[in-house]
Amino acid sequence: MAINAGNSFRTRDKLNVGAQTFEIHRLELLENQRLAELAKLPFSLRILLENLLRCEDGRFVRPEDIQALARWKPGAPEKEIAFMPARVLLQDFTGVPAIVDLATMREAFVKMGGDAKRINPLFPAELVIDHSVQVDNFGSVNAFGLNAELEFQRNVERYAFLRWGQTAFHNFKVVPPDTGICHQVNLEYLARVVCGVPFGNRWEAYPDSVVGTDSHTTMVNSLGVFGWGVGGIEAEAAMLGQPSSMLIPEVVGFRLHGRLREGATATDLVLTVTEMLRKKGVVGKFVEFYGSGLSSLSVPDRATIANMAPEYGATMGFFPVDAETLAYLQFTGRASEQIALVEKPPRRCSTIRSNWTSAP
Repeated sequence: MAINAGNSFRTRDKLNVGAQTFEIHRLELLENQRLAELAKLPFSLRILLENLLRCEDGRFVRPEDIQALARWKPGAPEKEIAFMPARVLLQDFTGVPAIVDLATMREAFVKMGGDAKRINPLFPAELVIDHSVQVDNFGSVNAFGLNAELEFQRNVERYAFLRWGQTAFHNFKVVPPDTGICHQVNLEYLARVVCGVPFGNRWEAYPDSVVGTDSHTTMVNSLGVFGWGVGGIEAEAAMLGQPSSMLIPEVVGFRLHGRLREGATATDLVLTVTEMLRKKGVVGKFVEFYGSGLSSLSVPDRATIANMAPEYGATMGFFPVDAETLAYLQFTGRASEQIALVEKPPRRCSTIRSNWTSAP
């Protein structure tokens, strides 16, 4: 679901992808008005800027918020803004209470004479059941099946409730048990990279963004998806259309060059990166990876680095969208129309040297 934007800066435009036409917000139109210099704006902040342009409503997002971010410079005075994610990722421990709250709201609304079907998440919420597994059997070919059977026996009421929730609520989907951990499912299946959604009688396209109820939601930053982990209450608030307040973050650029030596693994790389970033001090900041070394770094390797953002203290460990991203989307079976939508917008991020605070 998109926000009915105020469009004060006249950035709304059209994007044709095949036979489909999408409405988008073009940041280049801010440059034409001399409100922004994109070459000096980190790519992660450009995504945040698009979010503000699209969500401008005069209440949570005002024109002065957009101007402050468009004119961002390192060391600028702190400015609070409102971020609205495109979707919410839940795991079962925090997701079940959220759906219980929605069900309770429905019951209360019906008692007041309202229609229960009007109570739904305002933004897509996707729950991955992955925190209910226990290992009772191991070391045999039957272990997986036996553990899965015990899992269903122990959680039958919770799973039945979640199945009801999936059919009762709009904008709510459940990924069934024994499919994979939530971050893996998010990376391999749920992530859009670019969202194309109907809004009234038109279609809108905008960068994928997510808040998830696990600190390692940052794994999806490897695909160029903007997002991080939050608490259950903040995630539920996002489901109900409440933006997340944040200060415009400091962005630390991390240049990657060369390639891994033979025998070196992604684990070796991420431990080195983590050590360097801890020394630099990146708590509460965005880390943005760039440089010629990206071309030799696969999405799984990038995911290993992005997944460790909580360990080096950053809010995000962000990677640009490039040819590796597109190849991964194709490898994991995304629809050709979705890949075309991701590929269509101009991608200059891999060559831009933005105005970051540099990491070694």
